[in-house]
Amino acid sequence: MSGLEPFGARLRRAMDERGPLCVGIDPHASLLASWGLNDDVAGLERFSRTVVEAVADRVAVLKPQSAFFERFGSRGVAVLEKSVAEARAAGALVVMDAKRGDIGSTMAAYAASFLHKDAPLFSDALTVSPYLGYGSLSPAVALARESGAGLFVLALTSNPEGGEVQHAVRSDGRNVGATMLAHLAAENAGEEPLGSFGAVVGATLGDLSTYDLDINGPLLAPGIGAQGAEPADLPGVFGAAVRNVVPNVSRGVLRHGPDVVALRDAAERFAEEIRQVVTSS
Repeated sequence: MSGLEPFGARLRRAMDERGPLCVGIDPHASLLASWGLNDDVAGLERFSRTVVEAVADRVAVLKPQSAFFERFGSRGVAVLEKSVAEARAAGALVVMDAKRGDIGSTMAAYAASFLHKDAPLFSDALTVSPYLGYGSLSPAVALARESGAGLFVLALTSNPEGGEVQHAVRSDGRNVGATMLAHLAAENAGEEPLGSFGAVVGATLGDLSTYDLDINGPLLAPGIGAQGAEPADLPGVFGAAVRNVVPNVSRGVLRHGPDVVALRDAAERFAEEIRQVVTSS
């Protein structure tokens, strides 16, 4: 398979040129309603097309939440395929938020669905769950390397329930979340300017100085905007790793739709505010 330039290098360049911002595409029913759209495939298509039109040519990353498309069956997946292709054609990197995780041939099939260059849903990166053991992700790691794609591995998530797994302490005294970060640091060792294997780390978690976030890879950080975190909080959460943070904003931008100009302006405000925070840290 002829792969792209590694995801980490492409992401570093996109963040430097467009600002470190990931905008979610989350067409859940209440948001469709707030846009005056029906909760059906036509509403889904209008919503997704509008977001892509508004911001795909100016933000570094777009992150469609696969579940909100899958709920409409094959017609919803067709909308997702089109959205991914159009976003990438406009220059945005696409992180597919599907949080897949399984073992063996099943994990390989999930990986092929999103990370094989010929797949209809080929994306620049995929979110994955390592909680069948980090080694269960091996098929996705291998295919991502081959295709020039990346992964974002759930490590320290912002949902309260996550702590019962991620904060559990192993026999070696290190908790599970820290173990996932260590695995990712090993994957990214020696990569320049940035490794392709990132972690999902919530921006709402407060001081994380007890964790080694220097994984030489990106840190996808949900929680900015509606979930309560602000761009100014990022240095306090991520410390010296803040330059590699990809803050995700969904409702904070999407609530300004369906007006394309308002969506664009909101995304640009977030991107510039985050850029200023990161460069001054």
